[in-house]
Amino acid sequence: MARKKTKKSDGNIAAQNRKARHDYHIVETLEAGVMLSGSEVKSLRGGRASIGEAYAEVRDGEMFLKNAYIPEYDGAHVVTHKPRGDRKLLLHRREIAKLWDATQRKGMTVVPLKVYFNERGIAKVEIAIAEGKKHYDKRQSQKERDWGRQKQRLMRDLG
Repeated sequence: MARKKTKKSDGNIAAQNRKARHDYHIVETLEAGVMLSGSEVKSLRGGRASIGEAYAEVRDGEMFLKNAYIPEYDGAHVVTHKPRGDRKLLLHRREIAKLWDATQRKGMTVVPLKVYFNERGIAKVEIAIAEGKKHYDKRQSQKERDWGRQKQRLMRDLG
């Protein structure tokens, strides 16, 4: 009998924005393709990319990933890519319109959560519509996380 695949794996994660869930309330997530040159793909596979300060914006009806750092690939020829250049995200028009509408609301932005390679080896970006947290929201989420850990310890010790 064949095994059932229970959880969708994201393949190889090239870069992850761990602070995004701390700094923002994540409203919705989407998967987008990203247009990359050959040296960018090689560099991503090396795992040295950073998307901590990156964000996405709509320009002329297209979505772009801005301020993502993908270092130059050492083995490339003389012509390489810009490490902080804009990269086009591949989305349907409906999704782009939805993201643009979301960013027009107060306090909403589009942030990348991770860059990864799927099972077929294609680079994908998980982006999220997010709302910035206030300082007191961050403290509240920290309290909830600590209480959750404490509950787990109590249950383990009593059980």
